[in-house]
Formats: sequence, C-alpha cells, structure tokens
Amino acid sequence: MRRDSLLRMAALLTLAGFATEAQQSPDPQSSDPVADAARKARAEKQAAAKPKKVYTDDDFASKKNAPATPAASTAGDQASATDATATDAAALNDPKSEAYWRKRFRTVRDKLDNSEKELDVLQRELNKDQVQYYSDPQKALMQQYDRKDINDKTAKVDAKKKEIEDLKKQLSDMEDELRKAGGDAAWGREP
Repeated sequence: MRRDSLLRMAALLTLAGFATEAQQSPDPQSSDPVADAARKARAEKQAAAKPKKVYTDDDFASKKNAPATPAASTAGDQASATDATATDAAALNDPKSEAYWRKRFRTVRDKLDNSEKELDVLQRELNKDQVQYYSDPQKALMQQYDRKDINDKTAKVDAKKKEIEDLKKQLSDMEDELRKAGGDAAWGREP
C-alpha cells in the first residue's frame, strides 16, 4: 500500500514537472531576444543596397595619358614625342637649364639624407655596445681589454661623419657653381 502511494506520488510529480516545463518553454516564434535581433540585422543587411562606385580622376589617369586606339597615333605624333624626349634629355645635360641643376642638387641631397640616417643607426649601435653586459665572463674579460667591437663602430661613425661633411661641402660648392653659371639660386633649393 505504501508502495502504491509512493508510485502514484512519483507519477504525479513527474507529470507536474512536464506540465511546468511545457509552460516555461517558449514557442519557436518568440525565442531568445538576442537571436531575434540577430535575425533582424541579417535580414536588413541583405536588404540594404550596395554602395555605388564613385569614380575619381585616379581611375581615369592612365586612360587620359594613353591614346584611345593604336591606329589613332600618327607618324607626326610619334615624331613629336621623340622630339620631346630628346628635348628633355638635352635639358638634363645642359648646364644652363633648371632641370640639370635640380637633378644634381636632388642627387646630392638624397645621398646626404641616406648618410645621415646611416650615421644615426651607427651611433645607436655604438651606444648600445658601450653599455653592453656580457653574461659570459670570458667575453667580458676580452672586451674589457680589447674593446674591438666598440673601436670598429667608432671608426665607422667617424668615417660616416666625414662623408656627411664632404657632401655638405659638395652642396656648398654646387651653389657657388650655380651662381657662377648664371642660374637662379632657387634651383638649388628643394621644391
């Protein structure tokens, strides 16, 4: 008898549990609000129109310089292009032209900039080596008396400083040469 009542009570509790679970479970249409928001965002993204391409001058720059068709160019056009190239080459070699002087100054300034950057790197390496700590006692003892690394880098720094001085002197000499040639002083400045 007790057994029957316990079984009935267990059956009732099981049925009650299923009933409350059925009441708490949401229907598939109104599930998690986060999932609903994600579905809505996905649908809006698919429905949104793609932005239209905006064309700029950069898109057409190569087409402006190129002829429309190869047949459109004539022998006269080719001859004038050859003459223009020859004129440009002559201007670069003519010591009285602006292009000649600007090219010379640009070349020396580029060398000077590169040398200054290299000097900066060499000085950083030298400073790092001067405070270098060697964990190997043999290496530390050798560096204490020899200092070969530091001496080599110091020599490189001194050589680079001399090179920079020579390039600055070369720029100064070119300015004097430009003035003697009768050119405009602005040709020696950076544009």
